[in-house]
Amino acid sequence: MKVLVMGGTSFNGLALVRELAKTGHSVTVCNRGKTDAAIPFGVARIACDRTDEKALRSALGGRDFDVVFDISGYTPNDVEWMVDLFKGRTGHYVFASSTVIYAPSNLLPITEDHPVDRGPRQNGYGMNKLLCEDILLREWREHGFPCSIVAFSMVFGPNNIIPDREQRMFVRMVKGRKVLIPGDGTTLGMVGHVDDQARAMRMMMQNPRTFGRRYNLTGGDYYSDEGYVDTIADVTGRGAENVEKVFVPPALMDDLYAGKVVLGGRSSGTTSDVRASFDPRSAQLFKLQSLVQRLAPNLHHWNRSVLFSIERLKQDTGWAPEFTFRSAVEHTWEWFQREGLAETRDFDFSFEDELLARIEGPASAGGA
Repeated sequence: MKVLVMGGTSFNGLALVRELAKTGHSVTVCNRGKTDAAIPFGVARIACDRTDEKALRSALGGRDFDVVFDISGYTPNDVEWMVDLFKGRTGHYVFASSTVIYAPSNLLPITEDHPVDRGPRQNGYGMNKLLCEDILLREWREHGFPCSIVAFSMVFGPNNIIPDREQRMFVRMVKGRKVLIPGDGTTLGMVGHVDDQARAMRMMMQNPRTFGRRYNLTGGDYYSDEGYVDTIADVTGRGAENVEKVFVPPALMDDLYAGKVVLGGRSSGTTSDVRASFDPRSAQLFKLQSLVQRLAPNLHHWNRSVLFSIERLKQDTGWAPEFTFRSAVEHTWEWFQREGLAETRDFDFSFEDELLARIEGPASAGGA
């Protein structure tokens, strides 16, 4: 098929482009052209700033594609302009959304029919994804625009553009640091591997069963917070038995989440910090999120398990995850080492050191 990928040169988009190219599709990527990515031979590139409507129309107007994957759409304008350009010019438009749209729940797993959160706890990123979905679902209902929505959830793997997730834990292991675990470490979470998710999107292409529907896209197994730490410790060679785990008392976690205790620490400059930087308490939530990979701390309390159903996607496309959590860690760690990041990647751990000092005393922070 003739396929357009909006984005296509970093993480999710790059994995999708590679999946499409290796399965014989004719692929074009459209982005600003500023990322030097190793895209497959034969993939065409269009340089365009999609936030400039005139430039977007000049670059893509009059072009036809069998499938359009919108991996870089974040605002209603992004989607409105694309719909206007591709009405009658594509057989399928697939939009990358996020599971941060869902309201917290104690009924698990969360399915696509679960209520979304448009309240004051929602941040700008989540609200914009919801507004984009609103536009697409309206266009499907009223005009039959062939669209599907894919809700990603904490994607894991090589080239992750949010290093505060698995890469921060890798560096903790390499440096022999103590590892902070919220509460008793039994809270459950899940991630999906980037290559599994690329394959799922490829399997959705021009499948009419997927039109007008949202699909959760993540992994097939779960981990506890302590299990996350132990798995990464074993895969990196440090060994779970050699990790000094510090369990953050529940009362302190409650106070940190409520903003009753606000620690210092410098911003790590990650995407999640940028989203939260206007609000010290919100910024702290995203720092706590990086202790053990956690979804949307602005919505989900620190000890709330957050699990998603992928049954709809499996039923409608025949897709199933190939990576387990452990094999996803193994694959990502191999890449991390191969790229030399085990020697060069570093993080600001001052927030963690301050938290360790509060729990154990000033002399204990940071060390093995």
